[in-house]
Amino acid sequence: MPSPIHSPRALLVPIALLIFAMVSIQSGASLAKTLFPAVGAQGATTLRLLLAAVMMLLVLRPWTLRLSRTGLKHAVLYGVALGGMNFLFYMAVRSVPLGVAVALEFTGPLAVAILASRKRLDFVWIALAVLGLWLLIPLGGAGHGVDPTGAAYALGAGVCWALYILYGQKAGQGHGVQMASLGVLFAALAITPFGVAHAGSALFSWALLPTALGVAVLSTALPYSLEMVALTRLPARTFGTLMSLEPAVAALSGLVFLNERLAAGQWLAIAAIIIASVGATLTQANDSPAVVAAD
Repeated sequence: MPSPIHSPRALLVPIALLIFAMVSIQSGASLAKTLFPAVGAQGATTLRLLLAAVMMLLVLRPWTLRLSRTGLKHAVLYGVALGGMNFLFYMAVRSVPLGVAVALEFTGPLAVAILASRKRLDFVWIALAVLGLWLLIPLGGAGHGVDPTGAAYALGAGVCWALYILYGQKAGQGHGVQMASLGVLFAALAITPFGVAHAGSALFSWALLPTALGVAVLSTALPYSLEMVALTRLPARTFGTLMSLEPAVAALSGLVFLNERLAAGQWLAIAAIIIASVGATLTQANDSPAVVAAD
């Protein structure tokens, strides 16, 4: 019999929180695109991380942590990976639909899950992921292919996502959500020079503050908190399986908020990557790192 904490009724609340977190993240990404004309993707990333860092620092007070030199190194690497992931993702969605960008980015955590499992069945998931990439990345044909520069940025964000998972697991041991706030601080410090260099004084316009605050809350502060609650109440495989739906949530968010309509082949590619991710999650080793959404 299932334990009470993992009974169907007990799982409803954390599942609802996780779905809400995914919707929040992708809604925040849609809102962030409205900042691009004023401050660019670089400035939007900077505003999101700076404001989120301030909010999380005030609430979580990471200065109370006692970190060793190794712990501090892991925190810095975790933060830089987080900043790079956000920066490259926003650079990607300048020219790539939101759902496509998330699907391409998702190859990073998918690779982590497959490498952690090393089972024969994983070749099926690899084949599905490759099929999805083949359908999404332009190979010379016009029409449904995505912008190659945007695709490269999204894949780069996927690499950073994989590093974020690996270093986040090391940095978070024994520190929990407080380390997340420290990571966001280091991410903001790493990305702010790019935002200032691109946007200049426009970055500090009071007119942008309401939208930037909305992005920071929807994309970082709120979903990170909800995911932390869900992660402690859901089996790892259930958490990973649900997170695999994020490319579809992103595609729907892009459709609703940005009127980004995808071709049938792009929906098929997203479905292939989702199935590959779900399959890899269900067959991965029990000690594999969890896939955490952090666009």
